[in-house]
Amino acid sequence: MRLKGKVAIVTGSSRGIGRAIALRFGQEGAKVVVNYVSHDEAAQEVVRSIREAGSEAIAVKADVSDPKAVAFLVESTLNAFGTIDILVNNAGICPFKDFLAISEELWDRVLDVNLKGYFLCSQAVAKVMVERGIKGRIINIGSISSLGGGSQQAHYCAAKGGINSLTKSMAIALGPYGITCNAILPGTVETDINKEDLSNPEKREYMVNRTPLRRLGKPEDIAGPAVFFASEDSDYVTGATLVVDGGFLVNLQ
Repeated sequence: MRLKGKVAIVTGSSRGIGRAIALRFGQEGAKVVVNYVSHDEAAQEVVRSIREAGSEAIAVKADVSDPKAVAFLVESTLNAFGTIDILVNNAGICPFKDFLAISEELWDRVLDVNLKGYFLCSQAVAKVMVERGIKGRIINIGSISSLGGGSQQAHYCAAKGGINSLTKSMAIALGPYGITCNAILPGTVETDINKEDLSNPEKREYMVNRTPLRRLGKPEDIAGPAVFFASEDSDYVTGATLVVDGGFLVNLQ
């Protein structure tokens, strides 16, 4: 087990990619904090699954865009497990909206959760790591949308682009303390966030055919790379952005 004894916070881990990462971390021996905002039963189900697999877990309800809630998340983790070794910033929202129809309120909400939340959690956890001399791991879940654009994702793409730059800056700032910071950029992964969009048969067929591996991603496809960045196998890797998209970006057809 590559993460045995480590303590990991995974934000937005009641469903989708976060859930898959939390479950995989538990299988690898980590003690996991399952963070969520609104899906209480789903979060508790993840906790139960991790415990049944032989590891420890708790669920903590906290909005990552709220500094007080982030402080509560960190405090709850320390009270339960005594330390923090790994942070996975995953919580995010993607309300599809035409560029001309995006309101200032919607723009602010998407940036607050998808970018400011990453900053708030990273800073709070990094302070603990630095104070305690922990050579920790911070992993940001970005998106290949950060490398392109979308007519209905201007807010989302902007936030994800910011994550790439934030990751590099954090790697520089925290490297002297032995803390690595890396990002995973998933392609089209089937989750609740894009289920409605992918229900369009033509859109789904296009995405599958455009992908060299001829399938859409699964949340579990992101969990393996997350374990790599969280483990000693990536000890000399920081500031990296790893594209995990089935080859979508390299296919220029």
